[in-house]
Amino acid sequence: MNARTEPVEAGSDAIARPPLVRELLLVAGLFLVYKFGRLLATEHTGEAFRNAHRVWDLERTLRLPGEGAVQSLLLHGDGLAQLANTYYATVHFPATVAFLVWLYLRRPAHYRWARRVLAALTGAALVLHLTFPLAPPRMLAATGLIDTAKVYGPSVYGPPQTDHLSNQFAAMPSLHFGWALMVAIGLIVATRSRLRWLWLLHPLLTLLVIVGTANHYWLDALAATALLGIALAVIRAPRRTATTTPADSTADSAAGSEPDAGALPPVGPSVLVGAVR
Repeated sequence: MNARTEPVEAGSDAIARPPLVRELLLVAGLFLVYKFGRLLATEHTGEAFRNAHRVWDLERTLRLPGEGAVQSLLLHGDGLAQLANTYYATVHFPATVAFLVWLYLRRPAHYRWARRVLAALTGAALVLHLTFPLAPPRMLAATGLIDTAKVYGPSVYGPPQTDHLSNQFAAMPSLHFGWALMVAIGLIVATRSRLRWLWLLHPLLTLLVIVGTANHYWLDALAATALLGIALAVIRAPRRTATTTPADSTADSAAGSEPDAGALPPVGPSVLVGAVR
């Protein structure tokens, strides 16, 4: 008898994907709740500027590097400032969506984990936005920073007095940075490529962009990191204990990843495929 064996999947990679329609409704619902919650804090202008002065003074007390040092690098030419503004406006949300879609299709267990962590981080950020409204450094004259989006474009915000689609006084924590850091951590945990640590360039570049464009303080990114750390400590990542399917292995190889040396095929019953007598 000539037969070919195929190991049975087990562990986190074998978990079925959650229903797509339910996930779309859930993510859309969470996003709408977050957007509505942010708008509730738009009227706290005076408090937002008082908090901005406190944050700026605290950074100087802590001897953090000035945000102006980063912005000065962008102001060497219009091209760099425009590129940073474009990155700020276009990469944040699409990159996070692409991350979740990839996990949903290729790593269902990691998708559930990442979705829960992002929901927890975003919920905690909403609470902080409501309780600690904060004007961004581009609005605070004491910083000496300019609004690069307004000067060089493109800009995602209108005048604060007439902008009813976003809350511009929700600088802390920075979800631009928090989501970018989670994307990098999620891809590092869920993949096996030796180059996967390069995903950390995404939050690093995001940090330089949000500070250099004067949309966030250093402390906004530190607050996001702290909240994400708490979420990751509470919501543990799944362990991948099974070998990937042949299709996964081929795709991972094409993406530059390599199989985990410790993920050996499980010993036990096998499914006989293509048996010929």
